[in-house]
Amino acid sequence: MSAVAAEKARRKLHPPGPIWSLGLGAFGLAFSLTTTAAWLPPLLGGFTDSTTLIALVLGAEGVFALTLPLVIGPWSDTFHTPLGRRRPFLLAAVGPMAFCLALMAFMPNLWTTALLVFAFFFAYYVYEPPYRGLYPDLLHDSWFGRAQSVQHVLRGIALGSGLVGGGFLFHLWEPAPFLLAAVVTTIACGAVVVLVREDGGHGRVFKGVRSYLRLSWRVFRADPDVRRFLLANSAWEATFAAARTFVVLYIVKGLGQPLSTSALVLAMVAAGYVVAAISAGPLGDRFGLARMIFFASFVYALGLLGGGLASEWQNWYLVVLVPVAMAGGMVMTLAWALLFKLMPSEDRGAVAGLATTTKGFGLIGGPLAAGAAIDLFGYRVLWPLLALPVIFAIPLVWRLIPVEAKNL
Repeated sequence: MSAVAAEKARRKLHPPGPIWSLGLGAFGLAFSLTTTAAWLPPLLGGFTDSTTLIALVLGAEGVFALTLPLVIGPWSDTFHTPLGRRRPFLLAAVGPMAFCLALMAFMPNLWTTALLVFAFFFAYYVYEPPYRGLYPDLLHDSWFGRAQSVQHVLRGIALGSGLVGGGFLFHLWEPAPFLLAAVVTTIACGAVVVLVREDGGHGRVFKGVRSYLRLSWRVFRADPDVRRFLLANSAWEATFAAARTFVVLYIVKGLGQPLSTSALVLAMVAAGYVVAAISAGPLGDRFGLARMIFFASFVYALGLLGGGLASEWQNWYLVVLVPVAMAGGMVMTLAWALLFKLMPSEDRGAVAGLATTTKGFGLIGGPLAAGAAIDLFGYRVLWPLLALPVIFAIPLVWRLIPVEAKNL
């Protein structure tokens, strides 16, 4: 047996350590982004009454997601150092992320706060593409589904603790959730650098921004399977981003319910998401990632379509929410695991960067389209509109089922 084959066999049999070590990065990223998205608007509201300005500051995340990964992702494929290819980027980003979070609540005006938020988004998207690239680098493909289950369980815990614990801390002292996020991000995201091991090298390479942009475009054009996934991922992210933006307003303004109802709805959605994250990986690894995404997408889309039928709140909606949230969680949990199986081994960073860029399209396009539709037709149009991207992705995923089987 060759050394390469022996290493591949070893990773197939002994993955648990890397799975949990890698998952800490997702916990740190999710905790930092949840804190920023949830508790920054109240801070900015102290500087301005313009919701448009507040939305522009937070929406700038999409600009960074659209641009930086196209360079950082392929650069991490060629950045050979004794620390490895990906980890130098992670190490460079952890400090600035923590620094920006720690100072975010102490800025004297809107513009200095905005500049610090932009710096945080910059560091965040320096960290994420190389971090995603570590998964196919270090894990055997038979563990991709379970690795994403671990990641999304930790992500769900970070979301819940950032919202609930952050709310409690925010009312005690406004800077508190941001200071906590700085500490959590440093420990969790820094732990990946410390605990994970990757092959090192000694030839630092930077081919230039234009070269990496051309490489990203070449990968997008050359691999139709990756291209199908990226189109589907853009659709899923658009649905997720728009739902996250308008779900509370839909319940409060569209259905006339108090904030307590929206909190209960979010709790049920989070519970369904975590259950899906726990079960998705083993099911995906056993029956096929694309196949599980394909069937879950029908439940997800039908649930969203059904949301447009509601004209007033009924308590039994909570029961229906759980399987729909589980189906959506199944899709989002297994999506990156499927991409790992489709990635060309020599372009993993570039493909991870492209996939993160599609997240940027979703962050910008999804909420904008949903907001315009609500202005024109009212809140009832929200959920059927969000079902359309999920439906669009179904035939793309169907085409990937035999591709995944062939790559096993």
